[in-house]
Amino acid sequence: MMNRKTLVILFGLLILAGLGLAACQQCPDCPPAGDCPPAPECPTCPECPTCPTGGECPTAEPCPQCPETGGATTGSLLETIKARGKVVCGVHTSLAGFGYLDANGKNVGFDPDLCRAVAAAVFNDPEAVEFVPITAAERGPALQTAEVDMVSRNMTLTSSREAQWGNFTWIMFYDGQGMMVRKDLGATKLEDLDGATICVTTGTTTEQNLADAFRQRNLQFTAVTFEDTSAVYTAYEEGRCDAATSDKSQLAAVRSGFANPDDHLILEVTMSKEPLTPAVPSGDDKWFDTVKTVMWVLINAEELGVTSQNVDQMMTGDNVEVKRMLGVEGSFGQEDLGLDPEFAANVIRAVGNYGEIYNRYMGPNGAAFTLDRGQNKLWKDGGMIYAPPLR
Repeated sequence: MMNRKTLVILFGLLILAGLGLAACQQCPDCPPAGDCPPAPECPTCPECPTCPTGGECPTAEPCPQCPETGGATTGSLLETIKARGKVVCGVHTSLAGFGYLDANGKNVGFDPDLCRAVAAAVFNDPEAVEFVPITAAERGPALQTAEVDMVSRNMTLTSSREAQWGNFTWIMFYDGQGMMVRKDLGATKLEDLDGATICVTTGTTTEQNLADAFRQRNLQFTAVTFEDTSAVYTAYEEGRCDAATSDKSQLAAVRSGFANPDDHLILEVTMSKEPLTPAVPSGDDKWFDTVKTVMWVLINAEELGVTSQNVDQMMTGDNVEVKRMLGVEGSFGQEDLGLDPEFAANVIRAVGNYGEIYNRYMGPNGAAFTLDRGQNKLWKDGGMIYAPPLR
């Protein structure tokens, strides 16, 4: 038989156990699975308390995963641009023909007009653009941080840039790296520049191509580097280097602005392939597709003979490809991109077709200088400019 002391102890233990079990409460229910509130307001499930007896409370349904903060999600950049009412475009402001300021301080050139074409497509207003001057070294960071909506600044497409910087849209200018020297130097080929000092823009493919070309030929050189492109040519004109290197189109543009252009020679050698391409930040396929499609419109318009002068007349013609491109009948994906059916007509009215843009700045009567189209003729004319069909 149990004595009185033993009974008291057992009775006390039973009371404590009962209190412990009573204290063990059910875990609160988690929010139902499904759409999660925007971060950082996503709810978190509290941890279940542990019973004093060692048993665990029932586990509630796990909380749904919150989306990560930062970075563009599908469609977000395009919607941001539409809400803002303008396209923010990174450009050059001192390269004749490609991106410079006119006498009134307006951004003009081949590359800014590509930005205007995109603005005309999205807003039916070619001036719905904010131009942001960026250096060559700033192009990658501007895309990576989405500081700009697009970069149109004589920018070469390479495999590493595609992987690291953003999405490159469509090749709009085919170029190659060249070398410019003073004629009185007597150089006609790279081998004549062994031991020379060469001015070059840092943060560009030009710098690496220069090193590769000279190393391949067992030649020595001293690089004089500048972040700002205009500083490269100022130093060259001042005689601080024997030669300057960049894309051949850029060398031609700069030479045209020299006091005595004929005193300078662009060597025949081409050291690299330089496909120049507008690019957009990664993360929004619809924005990427929109910019790409506008480039295709410019090229197809020239191929089909549609210009800023005849676009309205062509809308009433009988060419089915033209009528589809101009939104008169059929479709080539406008509605999928959220664009007006007649956006292509708006673009062409505003800036013209590819050939009109080229000739405006670099054609026979170009505002900046004259540069033979060469590889930048349409494919049907013996060049490399080519775009997918709009259908």
